Amino acid sequence: MTQSTPKQPARRGRIFPERTLSPEELTKRKAEEEVFHRRCRAIFERVHPDLIPEHYGWYIAVEPDSGDYFIDQDIEVASQKAREKYPNVVHCMFCLNETGTTGRI
Repeated sequence: MTQSTPKQPARRGRIFPERTLSPEELTKRKAEEEVFHRRCRAIFERVHPDLIPEHYGWYIAVEPDSGDYFIDQDIEVASQKAREKYPNVVHCMFCLNETGTTGRI
């Protein structure tokens, strides 16, 4: 006859509680993210009417500090082009369509 082992109690809480962010820090990061996205969106809105006729459905990686953008049919290639020129900078991806969305909900 086999003995059943006692069930371990469920562990609660974070693995690394010292890495928990305060609500103020979370709010600050969200605000910074929104500002970044607005800057990228402004560049996208400025250039997409000229690019849509020839490159509809392609992807565009926008770097907001310089205003540069990189386009390609493949999302990975567009992102790679942006990382090659600006290796330590975050860029924003859009799809060259009416809304700029890159995925499906």
